[in-house]
Amino acid sequence: MSERKPQTYANHTRFDPVFHYFLAPVLLITVILSFIHLVKHPGIASLWHVLLAVALLLIAGKARAYALKAQDRVIRLEERMRLATLLPEPLRTRIGELTERQLIALRFASDAEIPALVERTLKENLTQKRIKQAIQNWRPDYFRV
Repeated sequence: MSERKPQTYANHTRFDPVFHYFLAPVLLITVILSFIHLVKHPGIASLWHVLLAVALLLIAGKARAYALKAQDRVIRLEERMRLATLLPEPLRTRIGELTERQLIALRFASDAEIPALVERTLKENLTQKRIKQAIQNWRPDYFRV
């Protein structure tokens, strides 16, 4: 079995080839072609095909969004539990001040750098991007949807 490529800020974004390179483009092209067909051949059937194509595109988008939202909720819970064990008491009481986006970004930080990074995040109100850029020892997440 081949080793996974180490994850970094530069390569941590995940693409699902079936969704991003097949399903979404096919559905988007279908919507476009349906509109073209409606313009060339107006009628209730052509309009119905446009509505159906748009509905299918929305279903695919919503299904992905729901999966990502459920995953983000799990990450948020995991990170709160992790922070509760790794942070010193003064910071532990401030875990609730971290936003969902900040918690999700902090999951990539190693255990050793979490206390300082959380303190900096709370002090400077770091964005998700800035948190990820500040991480020195990347903790990979290969299970992202």
